[in-house]
Amino acid sequence: MLDTLDQIPTLSLNRNRDDPDGFTAAIGESFERFGFAIVADHGVPADLVTRAWGQTKAFFDLPEEEKRRYFTPAGGGQRGYTPFKTEIAKGASVVDLKEFWHVGRPLPAGHRFESVMPPNIWPDRPEGFRETFTELFTAFDRAGDVILSAIARHLGLAPDWFDPAVKDGNSILRLLHYPPIPADDADLGGGVRAGAHEDINLITLLLGAEEAGLELLDKDGRWLAVKPPEGALVVNVGDMLQRLTNHVLPSTTHRVVNPPPERRGSSRYSMPFFLHPAPDFLIETLPGCISATNPNRYPTPITAHDYLHERLVEIGLVKA
Repeated sequence: MLDTLDQIPTLSLNRNRDDPDGFTAAIGESFERFGFAIVADHGVPADLVTRAWGQTKAFFDLPEEEKRRYFTPAGGGQRGYTPFKTEIAKGASVVDLKEFWHVGRPLPAGHRFESVMPPNIWPDRPEGFRETFTELFTAFDRAGDVILSAIARHLGLAPDWFDPAVKDGNSILRLLHYPPIPADDADLGGGVRAGAHEDINLITLLLGAEEAGLELLDKDGRWLAVKPPEGALVVNVGDMLQRLTNHVLPSTTHRVVNPPPERRGSSRYSMPFFLHPAPDFLIETLPGCISATNPNRYPTPITAHDYLHERLVEIGLVKA
């Protein structure tokens, strides 16, 4: 079954409503085969997305000195601004050619997770930034819940199995800017826009992959370009879900390669939503994903918070 797909299919989330079993089978097969799926009709409003792209460009166009006012190194980049050439892929020797902004889940005062989920940071401009990305965070959250429900059904779990896991989850909306880069590779020092890596979280929902550059490492060792239709979400499995499912759902290595010389004078923007469980969620291998042919790789469970901390150290955002 895993070899029946030779390219990532585009699936309509409307099918989840009209034919839930068919949608579950299709997205489950895509995740098992590629670790990725492409989802159209995802319910994130097009006008909101258009507004978000405008706000994203306006922020990154601000002077470097102004953007750096929102950088808090002690916070591990979990909220606010992270400057160009800060993050590094796990195991890489050169930093990524990108800058980004993080929006997290707002919590009421006194919430039990406020010590590990810091409050959001908001820039003075562009006007409407806070309202736009608070709304977009919620829209991504809703779409993610629907996709997680399909994943649960595919794994033989109750449709709402993930609901308590992600309630108050430490999810992050990242606004990504890959600035123009030199046309001559010799001037890049071996750097790429995003080095080969896997995501940390349960699933990632990505807007903006229409611009060429995103590639996944296929099972045969070749890099496969990810080319969604305009406005569709690219969804991929993260390491937490891979660990939870004992690699039944693989967290596939992916990267963002540098464009050809004629495109290097242009910026690239994208908006990934990293859907995380709550910090105290215990990542413990699902019994249904353990068998004689697939023994448990992770006999010792770990909390989502501890796992996240380990990975943030590895990618250079938090000091050990």
